[in-house]
Amino acid sequence: QAHLVESGGGSVQAGGSLKLSCAASTVIINRCGTGWYRTVSGKARELVSNTTSDGVITYGPSVKGRFTASQDNGKLYLQMDRLQSEDTAVYQCAVCTPYSFGGVWDWGQGTQVTVSS
Repeated sequence: QAHLVESGGGSVQAGGSLKLSCAASTVIINRCGTGWYRTVSGKARELVSNTTSDGVITYGPSVKGRFTASQDNGKLYLQMDRLQSEDTAVYQCAVCTPYSFGGVWDWGQGTQVTVSS
């Protein structure tokens, strides 16, 4: 099980950029998947990006072309460019750990991103 901590959130003007980081208590390698998700107050959690164990990245339609997910030195990153007010949300990272019985997803507490227009 991985304890995840996001950082890098904050307030930014529309059109600006932010880079989120996600650190785990154990090195993020050999996972069955990783991802970034976001939640707007009162709405369901939304996919931002998902990376399979093979390294295939899928982006949510509202962020595709503007956000870039990556991983380096055991940490996850989410580069967010051309931010819009609609991107205001709590962003969480998630990591899937493989077990003999299947994969188990762990989630960070989340970091707030606020985009003002």
